[in-house]
Amino acid sequence: MASQAHAHSSIDPAEVERFSKIAAEWWDPRGKFAPLHKFNPTRLAFIRDQALHRFGRDPKARRPFEGLRLLDIGCGGGLLSEPMSRLGFQVVGVDASERNIGTASAHASEQGVAVDYRCSTAEALLAAGETFDVILNMEVIEHVADPGRFLRDCAAMLKPGGLMIVATLNRTLKAFALAKVGAEYVLRWLPAGTHDWSKFLKPDELRGFLADQAVTVDGPFGVVFDPLSGRWSQSHDTDVNYMMTVARGPG
Repeated sequence: MASQAHAHSSIDPAEVERFSKIAAEWWDPRGKFAPLHKFNPTRLAFIRDQALHRFGRDPKARRPFEGLRLLDIGCGGGLLSEPMSRLGFQVVGVDASERNIGTASAHASEQGVAVDYRCSTAEALLAAGETFDVILNMEVIEHVADPGRFLRDCAAMLKPGGLMIVATLNRTLKAFALAKVGAEYVLRWLPAGTHDWSKFLKPDELRGFLADQAVTVDGPFGVVFDPLSGRWSQSHDTDVNYMMTVARGPG
């Protein structure tokens, strides 16, 4: 499966290998993925709110998204896939790293959470005719070799009325100082080399990738970290981390 996954042009084998080496640490809240564990509550709240609004679901329901199919592309160890399954989505978690998928599958099994994990790519899913109501494209696009193709392939898998949420890093000097130098070399929140600042994307670039697609792109919606409280929150500041929504018309 790994060779198949890497045969598609959007995959960057060096990035896959980088994350494969630390796959066993995905679920350690004090390990190398500690920043994602802190980030997760804010990401989850944004995803839930956007999906509730988009699909008109009951916010008081225990599993409000029953009957909807969700793709978590670049799912890593499953930090988003599992809570999405608990909210009622039929979840497909896809990653190009076999080790990541192994870690995610084992953890979901231990927790009794149903997730369809696959070592594959967006291109392979699209070629197979897969479609989804919701696609999570979270902190992935800055790690692929061809972000434009990757984003368009993901958008093409949205069902009529579907919603994709994209989260990434802005290519600004502030992001270079905080998300690259600060996070990797000063604070040591992330392993050195986790990010390549030149692959960070400006919101207008994301819009440009989808300019010829029958979708509506909204945002950016900023997300910031408060070092005093140690918490993330939504913000008007989009200079470092931001999210955007991509909605397909009803068809």
